[in-house]
Amino acid sequence: MGKISLPEDFHNYRVHFVGIKGTGMAALVEVFHRNGAVITGSDVAERFYTDDILEALKIKALPFSESNVSKDINLVVYSSAYKLDQNPDLIAAQRLGLPCALYTEALGAYSERSFSAGVCGVHGKTSTTGIAGTILSELDLNAQVLAGSVINSFGKKCVYTSPYFEAATESGCKTEKAAQKFFVAETCEYQRHFMSFCPKIILLTSVESDHQDFYPTFADIQAAFVDYILKLPQGGSLVCCADDEGAVQTAGIALKKRPDIKVVWYGTKAAGDWRLEYGSVQEQRNNFTTALLGEAFLRVPGKHEVLDAVGASALCWELLLAAGKNPLDYVEKIKAGLEKFSGGKRRSEVTGQAKNSFGDDIVFVDDYGHHPTAVKTTLEGFRNFYSGKKIVVDFMSHTYSRTQALLKEFAQSFGAADTVILNKIYSSARENPADFSITGKSLADEAAKVHGDVRYAAEFDEAALLGREILSKKAEKEFPGGYLFVTMGAGDNWKVAKKIMDAGFLGDEK
Repeated sequence: MGKISLPEDFHNYRVHFVGIKGTGMAALVEVFHRNGAVITGSDVAERFYTDDILEALKIKALPFSESNVSKDINLVVYSSAYKLDQNPDLIAAQRLGLPCALYTEALGAYSERSFSAGVCGVHGKTSTTGIAGTILSELDLNAQVLAGSVINSFGKKCVYTSPYFEAATESGCKTEKAAQKFFVAETCEYQRHFMSFCPKIILLTSVESDHQDFYPTFADIQAAFVDYILKLPQGGSLVCCADDEGAVQTAGIALKKRPDIKVVWYGTKAAGDWRLEYGSVQEQRNNFTTALLGEAFLRVPGKHEVLDAVGASALCWELLLAAGKNPLDYVEKIKAGLEKFSGGKRRSEVTGQAKNSFGDDIVFVDDYGHHPTAVKTTLEGFRNFYSGKKIVVDFMSHTYSRTQALLKEFAQSFGAADTVILNKIYSSARENPADFSITGKSLADEAAKVHGDVRYAAEFDEAALLGREILSKKAEKEFPGGYLFVTMGAGDNWKVAKKIMDAGFLGDEK
């Protein structure tokens, strides 16, 4: 369909969401609802964590049906998982001539209404967006922030909305502080989805080969990021990670075409205000220093998270400048926002704690890391943050194409773990497993060449039994802190930890 436009006033604007339980969709529902739109939506019956978000908004997901759609609906927003000519809601919408927009198109149309910033990159998008939103919660800016997962400091929602935000109201009242609206959103590179977004500022965390089903080569995915950067207006800002070689190269290509773009570099290899110096980890606090912030800290594990925090701080600094404020007056508030950030769902998320029969502490953590770089840096962060614990990781690789293309990189990404359990590959609806010779066992065999303790457990029940057997033993002397059991990947292998926790640890296992 063609480009859509959204009204300035959402009051009584009726929007129907098809696939409303999707993370991005539920987040956009939050955004539209906060603006005063009347929301309905449909999805499968299975319960997801986004059901909690929808129920808090008093929205019930309906079963798919043509009867969900009536001619008084102003816009139908649909997930890319559903087809216009196959889903009953969308078939009805087409028959009635209603405007229909993909999630990414609706997000892009919304971004046109504000001073918008897009957070992008192969790694770190969600954490960086979540940290930026948490910082903004301390600032007097009229802002909304949409992250790609539930963020604890957003009140366990995907969206942060400032108290200064001007929602559509019956009185239509306006306030001086609501004059300029800022919108920060996580924007995705897959299938060039971020090209629908209309950024005034872009934050680029990283560029690496990924999504091989759509971007067969690094040059393909890099070209997409270059084109996105070129969407910036004249004199627009690019906040870019100096520590990521792919990001640096990509920025260089874009700047040759658009020398007017302002670049703000951050990281240990940056020069100037946002040069990062890592400090020590003390009492589960990641300490660091930059010239503008001085000494600061983050309460989540991993140097990669600190890097994301510095990028988010630089982004918020640019937003303050855009609002005509002096960011130096906000240094302590920015640091307070950093301190308040505590991660999000499936991002180094502590899902449970237990003790085995020997009294060893066991911490269960779940993480979405599904690319070799993310796996490696996240596990290294856990090694540093949870020092003294034996790290057992259960990893489920996502997509056959990614596993095949990056097999050696995946095999070498588990160095910081003491024991590795590998599951079968979590396939994508976009690919046919029969087209590939690679399996989870292939990855296990390759990992065993470089790691001393690799086990293969294709199914979750098998992995849970194996994990419980490991955790039930007395931790070795070099692990006085007990165990850290990590479930990692874009699939649903978080169920492995749940099965272990549900089974418990019995006193007769000594």
